[in-house]
Amino acid sequence: MTFPPAPAPDAPKTEWRTWARAARAALPDRSEALTAHLRDLLHAQGARRVLAYRALPGEPDVSGLEHDFTLLAPRARFRPSPRLTLHPWHTATEPSRFGALQPPADAPEEALATVDAVLLPALAYDRRGVRLGYGGGFYDRLLPDFGGLVIGAVWSALVVPELPSEPHDCRAGWLATEDRAERVRD
Repeated sequence: MTFPPAPAPDAPKTEWRTWARAARAALPDRSEALTAHLRDLLHAQGARRVLAYRALPGEPDVSGLEHDFTLLAPRARFRPSPRLTLHPWHTATEPSRFGALQPPADAPEEALATVDAVLLPALAYDRRGVRLGYGGGFYDRLLPDFGGLVIGAVWSALVVPELPSEPHDCRAGWLATEDRAERVRD
């Protein structure tokens, strides 16, 4: 598959996001293969409770993990400050402003401390685990004190040598693609 050339590592994140969206739109959905690698990794690491995500169009769909693990779904909240709250997976029935299903505002909340692993959706990752998100900073605010597994879920064509990063950006310790799941390089 041929994509436009990736921007320079020091290009603005907006330029990277434009590139990643265009590249992702051309990719086939291989969620089943990616989910199989995630399943193996999560079992090998002893994870039981997993913060997952309801996929946006073009993102890997990780809902196939539902029968193997206790999944939680995030809800983006904007007041009094932007943050994610965690809820039982089955409560994610309401479309969010971003287009993914999310739990309703009154769904029971779960604590991050009860989670073994977090699956991070992204537009792209680099080989060091730097995430190119959507620009809201929700996961960057959620994860600084999280001690469990942080796994980036992304198509292999969107893993690049280097992305721009800022000091507050949380990194994934593992990347799962349709080809494999592996620990990132520092």
